[in-house]
Amino acid sequence: MENNATFDRLLKIMDDLREKCPWDKKQTIQTLRQLTIEETYELADAITDENWQAIKEELGDLMLHMVFYAKIGAEQQQFDINDVINGVCEKLIHRHPHIYGDVKVEDEEEVKQNWEKLKLKEGKKSVLGGVPKALPALVKAMRIQEKAKQTGFEWENNSQVMDKIKEELAELEEAIGAGNQDHIEAEFGDVMFSLVNYSRFLKVDAENALERTNKKFQRRFQEMETMALQQGKQLNDMSLTEMDALWNEVKAQEKA
Repeated sequence: MENNATFDRLLKIMDDLREKCPWDKKQTIQTLRQLTIEETYELADAITDENWQAIKEELGDLMLHMVFYAKIGAEQQQFDINDVINGVCEKLIHRHPHIYGDVKVEDEEEVKQNWEKLKLKEGKKSVLGGVPKALPALVKAMRIQEKAKQTGFEWENNSQVMDKIKEELAELEEAIGAGNQDHIEAEFGDVMFSLVNYSRFLKVDAENALERTNKKFQRRFQEMETMALQQGKQLNDMSLTEMDALWNEVKAQEKA
């Protein structure tokens, strides 16, 4: 009952905003699109930092967007919030026959395989058809590989993937030697794709791992800038040797 009351409160606020607020009145699904993408990235950022307070706030922002889209859908006589919720409930029940039916599964991999098979029965033409075109390339690579795996198109062990990485690196070196820029880019992409594949075998989220490194580099670089200013210098006034010394000092301080 408390959950219902809380959700009803959000729906009532949405109704009020749509009726009375000049900004909210003007919004369409097109104007909300970019804002929703930004909110999703803010949630992803909070998750990477394991900032639970920020996660709670960003989930609230995304929930507001879901309610907003449903409100506009109702105004356009397309669907309402109940249609949205009932739709996902029906989908979850249909795609979990091991919970709501008599299908038996051994582990999470069988659950994923059944999920993809059910999607194909629903009319999907390809296992890869559900991968959004607009996904960032690194995330898209992860999703493509995960879905391909459900058909059995997968390496058997880590060493095979590492061998593939070495093979792709050799091909990249060959392309660099030939000086063909288009070939270099293609081979570089193959190396990255293979590294993403390896991350799955290591049970590492490649996107999250790279973002952690981005944050680490940014933190260390900004600390270098601070240390340089303390010496009365700018980084671009220093030699690479001097900057490298600052970098190593920052790393040492972090370890300490």
